[in-house]
Amino acid sequence: MINRRTAVALLASPLLLTGCGGGAAVTPRRTSAARPAPTPTATPSPEVSAQAAPRRIPGLGPKRTAAIPGRSRQAVVVTGRGRNSPRSTVVLYQRTDLGWEAGASWPAHNALRGWSDHHTAGDLRSPLGVYTLTDAGGLLPDPGTRLPYTRSGGFTSPGTGFEGEPLAGSFDYVVAINYNRRTGTSPLDWTRPRGAGRGGGIWFHVDHGGPTHGCVSIARAHMKDLLRTLDPDRHPVVVMGYADWLAG
Repeated sequence: MINRRTAVALLASPLLLTGCGGGAAVTPRRTSAARPAPTPTATPSPEVSAQAAPRRIPGLGPKRTAAIPGRSRQAVVVTGRGRNSPRSTVVLYQRTDLGWEAGASWPAHNALRGWSDHHTAGDLRSPLGVYTLTDAGGLLPDPGTRLPYTRSGGFTSPGTGFEGEPLAGSFDYVVAINYNRRTGTSPLDWTRPRGAGRGGGIWFHVDHGGPTHGCVSIARAHMKDLLRTLDPDRHPVVVMGYADWLAG
C-alpha cells in the first residue's frame, strides 16, 4: 500500500499431459458352451481426454474458477499460507485449448496480517479476490513489458519495513492490481472508486524481504519476468487469497 509521496509489486513452463495407450486384445478361451468374444474397449487418447476435461488451475474451487473472466488467458495465482500469514506463493498460468498450464512457483510476501474479504485502509491485510491487471510502472526504465508503463520518481520508496529491512528499490518495478482504482491509468493514480476508506494502491512489486502493507511482492528477477510475460491482449487477472479461500 502506498501514500501520496511513496507509491507501495511467472514465466510459464508447460505441464505435460501424459497417458497410457490401450493394450492388445485378448483371444477368448474355448469353453464347452460357446460364447461370443468380448468387444475390446478402446482407451481414449490423451488428446481426447484433454478435450473432454480441460486442465483446471490446481487449488481453485468452483467459485474462484468461475470468477475468472472467460476472455482471460493469463491468471496470476497468489496462494497465501493462511488467513493471517504474510507469506505466499505466486504462479502464472496460461490458458490454452487444453486448459491452464502453469509456470514456476515463486515465493512471495503479502500483507503483515494476512488477508481480508473487506479490505480497509490501514488494516494491514491484502484484499481477497480476482482483479484485472492492466497497468505497470516503476522507478526504473521499462524492462520490456507490453502493459502501459509509467516511469516516475513517484515510485521512490524510502524508510524501512516491518522487520527493519530497507524499502529502497521496492517500487523499481510494479504492476497495479485493479482493486479500488481506475483502470487504464498510472499505478500512481489515486482515484478510489469505492472511497478512500476502502484502501488502494495494491500492487505487485519488488520484494524487500518482509511483509507488505497490502501488496504482493516477489523477487526483482521474477518481477521483470512477470512484466515481460503479461500481455494485455490475453486479459490477465490475479486470483489472490489464502489457500482455504481459494479452494471455495
